[in-house]
This record gives sequence, structure tokens and C-alpha cells, in this order.
Amino acid sequence: MIEGLFTSGSMPVLERVVQFTTVRHGLISHNIANVSTPNYRPSDVSLESFQQTLREAIDARRQQTGGPNGDLNVRDTRQLEFAENSTELRGDALNRNLLFHDRNNRSLEHLMKDLATNTITHNAALQMLGNQFDMLESAIRERP
Repeated sequence: MIEGLFTSGSMPVLERVVQFTTVRHGLISHNIANVSTPNYRPSDVSLESFQQTLREAIDARRQQTGGPNGDLNVRDTRQLEFAENSTELRGDALNRNLLFHDRNNRSLEHLMKDLATNTITHNAALQMLGNQFDMLESAIRERP
């Protein structure tokens, strides 16, 4: 019964989003740190692929249980590997920029945009997760 409090509803989904954005933050930071490294090609993962994978897991859970209860079984993809309590990313080289004379296709503007977007998503998911815990605490204390 108690375990169901943390494995149903939006908590498992928010947990996966936080895991994804945490690991992606490291990937983007690595790209920024190597922005001037000759022959370095930045890499990233597809946000659309992550969103699609998460959407499919949510839909499958709804079909199995008729609602938001039950395990959230997220399937691995070529870029994403999901363990019980972690997410691993395998980024692909980005080829969206000009190739400079040092064979680096850097774009600090794109990298900073990606970092800002990822940070906003991460903070929003943490805020929603915190709200879920606040609601649980209110329910346990029997206070509004």
C-alpha cells in the first residue's frame, strides 16, 4: 500500500524526467567544455525520442491498469537505457553547425540554448515532484 504512493500517478514520470535532464546536463556541459577543442564534435540525444518513449510507457500503463497506477515500464532505445533507478544516454554527434578550420562544428549559442531549456525542464519537474511530496505530507498529517 505505501509503495503504491510512490509508484503511481505522476511520480514515476517526473522521476524519469529528472533523471534524463540530470544526465543530459552532463552531456551538454561536456560539449560546452570542449567548444574550443580541435576535432571535437558535440553530441546530444533526441528529446523527441525521450518524450515518445515516455508517452508510450504512460499509455501502456493506462491500458494495463485503466489509470495512473502500476509500474511505468519504459523501454530502452538506441540512445536511452533505463535502469530501475537511473537513465543512461548515448548521444549522437551533432551536425547542425558549420565545420570550422579546426574540424570542430561548435555553436556556443546552440549549446547554451540547450542548457537553458534542459535546466528549465529539470527545475519544473523538480518543482512538480516537490508538490507531489507536499500533498502526501498533507494527507499523512490530515491537514489541508
